[in-house]
Amino acid sequence: MPPKWRFKYRDAKGVILLDILPQGQCINAARYCSTLDRFKEAIRRKRPGLLRRGVVLQHDNATPHSANLTQQWLQRYGWEILPHPAHSPDLAPSDFHLFGPLKRHLGGMAFETEDDLISELRNWFDNLDVDFFRVGINSLLSRWQKCIDLHGDYVEK
Repeated sequence: MPPKWRFKYRDAKGVILLDILPQGQCINAARYCSTLDRFKEAIRRKRPGLLRRGVVLQHDNATPHSANLTQQWLQRYGWEILPHPAHSPDLAPSDFHLFGPLKRHLGGMAFETEDDLISELRNWFDNLDVDFFRVGINSLLSRWQKCIDLHGDYVEK
């Protein structure tokens, strides 16, 4: 079974943190807060000044995201949460912008080890043009407007 990986940790300039969840582990509130700690440190290194200007985080309402421990972490650091309607992959840039190209890139490839897969993922992300990320984040604005115009209904395109 391939590793579970998350890469919501990006902005319009690219990946800030590629978080690989070891095989057999699940994400709970403690693990998510640990990831947020690593994300905060990665922001400090890769996007100097962003922490002072304020972080707006988009995540869904999954249990680890809405748990008290996570909410306390977010309040302690003053991070703002962009509201995300339940079951709305149409408003998640990973779902509407990233997974398709990644699936096409990995299609037909076979990996001897998990490390080979992780290496290919890192390579793919490292070689994406910055415009790729900018387009994905910027298209979020029009998708949110469509969601508002549709009174919260699902936005397909």
